[in-house]
Amino acid sequence: MNPKFSLYFAWYYGFRVIGRGPSYVIASITTPLTLLFLVYVLSNGTLVQYAVVGGFVTLVASNGLTSASDAAFLRLQAKIQDLFIATSISSIDYMIGLTLSFLLFTVPGLALYSVLAVLYHLFSPIRILIMIGVLVMLTLSTSAISFIIAGAIKHIRNVWGITGILSIIMTILPPTFYPYTFLPKDVLYFLAISPATPAAIILQGTFGLSPQFYTMIFVLLGETVVYLSLAKYFTRWREK
Repeated sequence: MNPKFSLYFAWYYGFRVIGRGPSYVIASITTPLTLLFLVYVLSNGTLVQYAVVGGFVTLVASNGLTSASDAAFLRLQAKIQDLFIATSISSIDYMIGLTLSFLLFTVPGLALYSVLAVLYHLFSPIRILIMIGVLVMLTLSTSAISFIIAGAIKHIRNVWGITGILSIIMTILPPTFYPYTFLPKDVLYFLAISPATPAAIILQGTFGLSPQFYTMIFVLLGETVVYLSLAKYFTRWREK
């Protein structure tokens, strides 16, 4: 493990990029805020707390999934993995650094949604701690999916359409902005292929918006482990 490299890489590819192009941050916030507004209008404000909690999930998940385009660009176009292979940097160091850089893009949005959560009296110390744990697992699992996609595709042009479609399917269809109780359990288990589904269900229970569905805790833990294992394989750190 080389945490120094991971932190430097996150600073260079995350913080520096945000400084040069703040429009990326604005773009990442636009969709969750738009959906929040629509939920508020269509439900006359009755589901706005679900939308606020779901905003945390959507911000993290969508940034993690769409980051596949960056991971693919670095592998196929910039050939940066070829440079690191010849050094002592491991695939885990690289994946951690890139994941942290993706997470930095969500910080302004998370801060904005934290203000909304305070205004709607959603926060308490235990809820904040549980939410942090859930969002960490969500970051790891969705970033792992992006590494799987980036490692599996053969040409950079394919990644844009794939990530756009997956981002919508895996963050909007799950019960992130509405109560999970609206859906049958069979549908929930099907949608649980997206880490955003168990994350949203866990947080809805944690914030007292819906009954707690404890099975989803194990689903999210299992997905995090499985997706990370697959990501390490698909990163293709050493070509055979």
